[in-house]
Amino acid sequence: MLKTINVIGGGLAGCEAAWQLAGFGFQVNLFEMRPEHSSPAHCTGGLAELVCSNSLHSSAPTTAPGLLKEEMQLLNSLIIKTAFETSVPAGGALAVDRLAFSGKIEDSLSKLPQVKVFRQKINSLSEFSLPAVLASGPLSEGPLFSEISQITGDSNLYFHDAVAPLVAGESIDFAKSFWAGRYEQDADYLNLPMNHKEYDRFYQALINAESYPRREFEKSIFFEGCLPVEVIAGRGRETLCFGPLKPVGLTSDKSVKAIVQLRKEDSTNQAFNLVGFQTNLLIPEQKRIFRLIPGLENAEFLRFGKMHRNSYFNSPQILNQLEFIAIPGLFLSGQLTGVEGYCESASMGLAAAHYLYQKEKNVSIPFPPESSIGSLINHLSLKQKFFNPMNINYSLYPPLEGKVRLKSEKKELIRQRALASIKLYRQRLELV
Repeated sequence: MLKTINVIGGGLAGCEAAWQLAGFGFQVNLFEMRPEHSSPAHCTGGLAELVCSNSLHSSAPTTAPGLLKEEMQLLNSLIIKTAFETSVPAGGALAVDRLAFSGKIEDSLSKLPQVKVFRQKINSLSEFSLPAVLASGPLSEGPLFSEISQITGDSNLYFHDAVAPLVAGESIDFAKSFWAGRYEQDADYLNLPMNHKEYDRFYQALINAESYPRREFEKSIFFEGCLPVEVIAGRGRETLCFGPLKPVGLTSDKSVKAIVQLRKEDSTNQAFNLVGFQTNLLIPEQKRIFRLIPGLENAEFLRFGKMHRNSYFNSPQILNQLEFIAIPGLFLSGQLTGVEGYCESASMGLAAAHYLYQKEKNVSIPFPPESSIGSLINHLSLKQKFFNPMNINYSLYPPLEGKVRLKSEKKELIRQRALASIKLYRQRLELV
């Protein structure tokens, strides 16, 4: 009889962990609380629902996010495989059709006879056996989360994350837009230009708009890679023009002050995401202000922006190779570990499954530090005074030996080294 592993949470990390564990020959019980119990950010009951955006960031091999995807592909990642199969045009980014992506993930797991999905909320460690993978996500709260925090002595950390609005494609005035990618990349983004007067009107409305209040005990802690648009605007009149609304690389027309970019949410152009417009504005304010953008005067909102609290553990203090020191046999994965981003979260689901498998086989094969996955795990292992969420980026990789003058050459050398290390890791794991 196959040994049973429990996975708590059916997001990207949980689904990736379940897929990997099934591939290692385990029986997997995957617990997902939705649709019976939802969260402030989810909209469906589907597995691997993408909450904030439909973009998994760059897939270019010359970028750290692209390299992470390559490594995950080498390790048979369900998340990356499905993302490419359900992708929609987004320039150099890997964006997906949300519903198709979630549906295909669920279908892939349901076809595995050794994976069983249970739609129920887990409230205590006593409700499941170890070994197990905790992948309940950054919106985790309630008895189970509190119980683990008490055992580990970790009061856990958090930051505020925000979701961008979606608008119906048929409600956009395409006569006021143009298709283009920045610096002549594929024309996959719909661009809405604003002249100086239009931008001033939009900016003044934005900085004077009313937002949802946060509870008194919550500080204004944001993840810098996903700031609410009104927070960016509050840092100065020109900040948006050098951030999500920058016109550079899209037009040489000096009358254009700012450009709002829309990205496809599906393959049929029924829904578009306002890129960089994650927000905590009141819904009436979102309607009023975002309809000031030329081309969106009659916008029909399919989803309004909203903010939620993302929690994570102080991993360097409480984990060893993603396993809770105080709860042997329980492995942590996803954003709860302190990584940020869809692919980063999924990669920690993959890594948790690998480390659990190694423990069951009584071997230790760490992810190579030269790899993207190993670099992220190293970030989660280093004791630091202020532990903050981190996307994959080149600063996490070990330095190259010798001097490399060209940045492009440096990136390629890091890539070659990382892929070689993952291939060697895979070979060692296959011998177990």
